[in-house]
This record gives sequence, structure tokens and C-alpha cells, in this order.
Amino acid sequence: MAFSTRSGGQVRTQTALADINITPLVDVVLVLLVIFMLTAPVLQSGIDVAVPHTRSVTQLTEQRTVVTIDRNQNVFLQASNRNGGNDAPINLDDLTLTLRADGRSNPANRTIYVRADERVPFGVFASVMDAVKRAGITNISIVTQPLESAPADAAAK
Repeated sequence: MAFSTRSGGQVRTQTALADINITPLVDVVLVLLVIFMLTAPVLQSGIDVAVPHTRSVTQLTEQRTVVTIDRNQNVFLQASNRNGGNDAPINLDDLTLTLRADGRSNPANRTIYVRADERVPFGVFASVMDAVKRAGITNISIVTQPLESAPADAAAK
């Protein structure tokens, strides 16, 4: 953008300074970045479970009901509408009643994800599966971690 002025019979053309100072913008962005870097690990707290590794793993993208069994054989229930999505300890005897009471949809159409530590005895795992099935839920998925494919493939060659 240019404009002209007259002073002493001469016409001078001056340009307006239209640059935006981005230094404050960069400062704000860096402060936000630091804040998000510090709060991200806090938001991902949960029950520490070492799930088994398998070759076929699908990623979960939507909020689901998750039953977790930790290494001390404690059972936790995480649902999107219970406790804001946090893991809550639950008695195995109350698990069936709680899943039945959570009547968001037909139990035959619901899916429950079971996360169990790899050191949990099979009997405890089977008891949790039985409690879920007694609630009328037949779609049960087991949460696992992907295998490290690069070292395994290299060792096979």
C-alpha cells in the first residue's frame, strides 16, 4: 500500500509498514507446546498391565467398555459413562450386575474388551469371561500388544 505526500513542492511516495510481528505468536505457541508436553503423560494414567503380544492386532478408535485384570488379580471396569472413563475397581461378583445395569444397548450387540496381564492365571481370566457372559454379552475381545516384527523376521532368516 502506497500513499503520496507533498512537502515543499515535491511529491514523495511512502510505503506503509504492513508486516505483522510474529514474535509474540511464537512465544505463545512454544508455551502451549510445553504445557501439552507436560500434561500428556498425566492424562494417560491407568492400570499397569503387561498384555500378551500377538501377530494380529487391531487398533481401537472408539470408546468401549474395558475390563482389566492386573498382575495382582484385581479386576477393574472402565466404561465411558462410569467415573468419567476412569478405571474403577470392581468385585468379580458385582461385575455381572454392573454390566447388566449398563443397558445402553442390547447385550447381544455390545462388545467388551478384556485386558489381562500375561502373568494372570487362566482360572482368573476364565472367571472374568464367565461373569461377562452371564451379563448376556457374547462379543468379547481380548486386548493384546503387537509383536516386534523386525527382530523376529531377522531371526527367522
